[in-house]
Amino acid sequence: MARVVVLGAGFAGLWAAIGAARKRDEIGAAGSDIEILVIDRNPYHNIRVRNYEVDLSEVALPLSQLLDPVGVGHRLGDVEAIDVAKGSVTITANGTSENLDYDRLVLALGSEVPRPDIPGLGEHAFDVDTYAAALRLENHLTTLGRSAPAPGRTTVVVVGAGFTGIEAAAEMPSRLARAGIAGGRVILIDPNPVVGATIGERARPVINEALAALDVETHLGVRIEAMDAASVRLSSREVIPTQTVIWCAGMRASPLTATLPVERDRLGRILVDPFMRVADLAHVFAAGDVASSVVDGLHPTVMSCQFARPMGRFAGHNVIADLAGQPMLPLRIDWYVTVLDLGSWGALYTEGWDREVRTTGAAAKATKQIINHQRIYPPLTGKKEDLFAAAAPTVQAPPPRK
Repeated sequence: MARVVVLGAGFAGLWAAIGAARKRDEIGAAGSDIEILVIDRNPYHNIRVRNYEVDLSEVALPLSQLLDPVGVGHRLGDVEAIDVAKGSVTITANGTSENLDYDRLVLALGSEVPRPDIPGLGEHAFDVDTYAAALRLENHLTTLGRSAPAPGRTTVVVVGAGFTGIEAAAEMPSRLARAGIAGGRVILIDPNPVVGATIGERARPVINEALAALDVETHLGVRIEAMDAASVRLSSREVIPTQTVIWCAGMRASPLTATLPVERDRLGRILVDPFMRVADLAHVFAAGDVASSVVDGLHPTVMSCQFARPMGRFAGHNVIADLAGQPMLPLRIDWYVTVLDLGSWGALYTEGWDREVRTTGAAAKATKQIINHQRIYPPLTGKKEDLFAAAAPTVQAPPPRK
C-alpha cells in the first residue's frame, strides 16, 4: 500500500489531507491502495486566527470529526526529523520515537512566533500562537480578575504592532472586562516608528483611529530589553509595571525547514511551484506558512489562512494525482484582501496588494465575523460529501463587503 504522510493539521495540513482523500475517492479503484496519514502533536484542528478573541470555546475542532468520515488516519506526535533521501519521517510520542516511511510527503507544519534571547521572555511572556498558549493567557487573565490589587495587575503589554499584535491589543479591553478587570491599561510596543509598518500607509490612519478610540497606548521606536513577573524594561530605560506581556513579534516557518537541502526565503519558508511541489526534492509537497509560492505571477503568498487553505487543497489534490500518474492542477489566486479585527471599534477591510481601504468600522466587522466564524471553518456535519465539497481544488471568491 502506498502512503501519503501529511505533517501538520493546521489550515494547510487539514485541507491537504481532506483534499487528498477527495482525489483518492475520485480515482476510484486505483486509489484503494493509498493510505493517507496525518501527523500532528494535537488531536484537534485549531482555528488559529481566532486565538486572540474573547471567546475560545469553538477554536479547537476534534480531528476525528473531520478526518474519520473521509478515511484519513491521524496520529499524535512531534515531528523530529525528515529524511528525504530515505523517504521517512521520525516522530516522537510519549517519549518513544518511530520512523514512518512515505511515498509522498506534504509538509504543512506551519509557522511559529520566534522568541529572541531576551532575559525573562521565556519564563514570563504569553502569546496567542497556539490554542494551548491562548488558553494559558485566558486562565491568567481570569486569575488576575480574582486577585487583589497589585502593581501591574491591570496593565497588559502587547509586543509587536503587526497584524496579530494589533488584533490582540484591540481585543484586550473586552477581554479585561470579561475577566472582571476594571480600568485596564493596554500598551502596544514596537521597534518601528509607526504601527503596522508592513500594513501600508493607506490603512494606518484607520488603525490609529481605532486604537485611540479603544484607549490603547502605543510606545514606538523602542524594544523590550528584559522582563520579569512584575515589569518590562524598554530600550528607552522606561520600566512598565505589568503582570501580562503578550509576545506577537513576527512569524517564522517551522524550524524543520532549515534541515532540508532546499532554498528558503527570509521567513524560512520553502519555495514551491504552482503545484505545491518542493523544488529539487522528489515526492515532497509543501503548503501553508511553511511554503512560499508565487500565485499571481508576481506576489508570493502571505502567512495567513487566506493562502494556507487553498494551498492545502491543491497540495492534497496534486499529491494523489502525482502518485497516480494523473495531471496536476496549478494554483492561481488573482485577488488579495486584508480584514483586520479592531476589537469593539470594528474592523478594517482592504483590497489589493497596496491595501486600498474599502470599508471600516461596523461594516468591516460584519465581514470579519463571517470570515472568523463561518468562512474558514470546515463543515461540521460529519458527512464525507460535505467535507469533499469544501476540499475541491478551487479558489473561493473574495469575502463579501458589507
